[in-house]
Amino acid sequence: MVWGNVPNETLQLNHDTLWTGVPGDYTNPDAPSVLSKVRKLVDDGQYAEATAAAFGLSDHPPEAYQPLGNINIEFDDSHLNYTSYVRELDLSTATVKIKYNLGDVEFTREHFSSNPHQVVVTKISSTKTASISFIVYLDSKLHHHSVANSANRIIMEGNCPKKRRPPKVELSKNSDGIQFAAVLDVQIAGNNAVVQVVEERKLKIEGADWAVLLLAASSSFEGPFINPADSKRDPISESLNTANSIQNLSFSQLLAYHLDDYLNLFHRVELQLSNGSDSIKKMNLIHIKHNTACDDNLYTRRKLQSLKHDCLNGDVLVSTAERVNSFKLDEDPSLVELLFHYGRYLLISSSRPGTQVSNLQGIWNKDLEPPWDAAPHFNINLQMNYWPSLSCNLSECQQPLFDYIASLAVNGAKTAKVNYGASGWVAHQVSDVWAKTSPDEGDPVWAVWPMGGAWLCTHLWNHYTFSLDKEFLENTAYPLLEGCAAFLLDWLIKGPEAYLETNPSTSPEHKFVAPDGKTASVSYSSTMDVSIIREVFNAIISSAEVLSKSDAELVKRIKTVLPKLPPTRISRDGSIMEWAKDFEDPEVHHRHVSHLFGLFPGHTITVEKTPDLCKAAANTLYKRGDIGPGWSTTWKMALWSHLRDSSHAYLLIKQLINLVDPDHEADYEGGLYSNLFTAHPPFQIDANFGFSAAIAEMLVQSTMEDLYLLPALPRDKWPRGFVRGLKARGGVTVNISWKEGQLHGARLWSKTQSSLRRLHYNGKVAAISLSCGKIYIFNQHLKCLKTASVIEGASL
Repeated sequence: MVWGNVPNETLQLNHDTLWTGVPGDYTNPDAPSVLSKVRKLVDDGQYAEATAAAFGLSDHPPEAYQPLGNINIEFDDSHLNYTSYVRELDLSTATVKIKYNLGDVEFTREHFSSNPHQVVVTKISSTKTASISFIVYLDSKLHHHSVANSANRIIMEGNCPKKRRPPKVELSKNSDGIQFAAVLDVQIAGNNAVVQVVEERKLKIEGADWAVLLLAASSSFEGPFINPADSKRDPISESLNTANSIQNLSFSQLLAYHLDDYLNLFHRVELQLSNGSDSIKKMNLIHIKHNTACDDNLYTRRKLQSLKHDCLNGDVLVSTAERVNSFKLDEDPSLVELLFHYGRYLLISSSRPGTQVSNLQGIWNKDLEPPWDAAPHFNINLQMNYWPSLSCNLSECQQPLFDYIASLAVNGAKTAKVNYGASGWVAHQVSDVWAKTSPDEGDPVWAVWPMGGAWLCTHLWNHYTFSLDKEFLENTAYPLLEGCAAFLLDWLIKGPEAYLETNPSTSPEHKFVAPDGKTASVSYSSTMDVSIIREVFNAIISSAEVLSKSDAELVKRIKTVLPKLPPTRISRDGSIMEWAKDFEDPEVHHRHVSHLFGLFPGHTITVEKTPDLCKAAANTLYKRGDIGPGWSTTWKMALWSHLRDSSHAYLLIKQLINLVDPDHEADYEGGLYSNLFTAHPPFQIDANFGFSAAIAEMLVQSTMEDLYLLPALPRDKWPRGFVRGLKARGGVTVNISWKEGQLHGARLWSKTQSSLRRLHYNGKVAAISLSCGKIYIFNQHLKCLKTASVIEGASL
């Protein structure tokens, strides 16, 4: 995070492996006896008593994500008299730039974080030689020690606490928590430039033409199953090796490598919802005049080189905060474009092969005790973080999720066996870097929910449906799905009405009023439980068909069990029933819409096949209302999109684009901060990802056989536009353009033999057959006008 102060700049640092704690025991030998008691109380209809008893199934809370520290840069008092301050985040290059003037001298700071070289890079320069002077040092909220040396280098080392709350002791070299180190190198230019050590831990730079700061960091985290005390990793050596490896690379070279890496991902998708170049020119270059009351704001712009000169020479520059504030009146579509791309940028920045999964606040957390521990939550938040990875053409960014699921399967097998006497593996509602799989501490309304791992497993099958990567399906997805399904088969027990049931069962974080008038949360066979199980079982059956494993005993068991699952029911008020019984809802506007999982991200409720359930789903959404946290708002956007209600999906866009004052965030529900981070509030990163995914769902929806073009386009709001590079199931890349609110044309192509058979638009259906390596060009009537090779059509 670049905080943007002028005389005192702070670059807030994070490393995704810094967590409190050590590997834990995620089993409870007493759980089986508690489980029997809870099930008996549920069977007897004593739901409040079952809820009270289910506290005995809870475990300890997850560990907490920790911030690494700060690069602190101090300039002299002359920098208090700055003018013409502009700060920007360029999404198309993933770089931050700050400019301001001192008299007739312009100062520039440029920042980026390099994935190829694993360093944070800052360049400080000006239009006047020998004018760069400042003091720089490292510090951290964690226990740490730093020292500067005559080689223009600062080394900081420290440790995370072994327990959740930081111990009130000095840094100990023998700490059992995760160790970390950071190395900051300073490069300068100028005939009379000097660097000297100040106070043993700071570097003072004087009279430089420019200065480049290079920050490398590492930790002793060696994986979720290795105690940090036993780790063979040396964070200082690793950080020094990284720093030394780039000493001969210039700022321009590092930037070039960074751009080559980043642009390969970011530029896969283009979106234009606005009315042409004038709107883009006005609104896609985003700047802010400095306001010391808003020093924690990053401001974003999307780079359009052909327009940059004009915008910087005469056009009024509009801050992001002003744009968000004015959206209710101007409904500027280019702000929607920007927010769509922002989510993609954040996913690229926080989740790459080899990283940890993107957590609740992502790598932008600044607190020792972040809200909800910044932990991955499995009852919507972690899943939402990865919703845009497939539809928005960033499939590589999912790899950390698959690695994480594999770790959960290891610990989850122990939890399943000891806690529930079940085979396979299980994970509950919340976890951490140690792949915690046991229930959370506290109220069963959130803690006792063993469907978290099962929901995550649906991402494995989805990845195959988009990629058609059979090797991934066979070697990665199917073994994890098998283990998940094995647990679910054992978890299901015979219940009333001859159906198999889940017991105990909750609908995440939502309570009900039992027939005896008591408030409870534990019953049996919540709609979400059954919807997720059905989704996993269908994924196993489909996977087995692809892999020629349909005769496997597990698959046969699943085919026998599927018809015995309870159906999705409609309650007496016409909404989807949330629990197995039509309980009274004490909080009709509850933030979760878990019982609509089958509509999205599931696939068992569709407009074509289950119109009655879709009508009930719409009634459910009306009943819940539009107000809710950011993630709830974006989930509802996607749900309305799958009901093909573009007007209501758009209403939720307006609901989300609401400026939140961070000093009074308790007064808000959802919304955006002025740097476009989404608010729960407080800040959570999930809705940023959910927004990008929901916009994609408004423009393209797909199954393995069907592709729907513009299924929820708000034609009156975005009458003209295009999207290029979205992905659909069947391995298909999709380009669409529209005019006057109607489809103008579409281009489809696949690198593999696609499974798509039908193309849909506005009630029209066309049979299609796509061959690999060819682009198919369709008009507004879904008639294929011509085909071209992918190489020939590269410029189309």
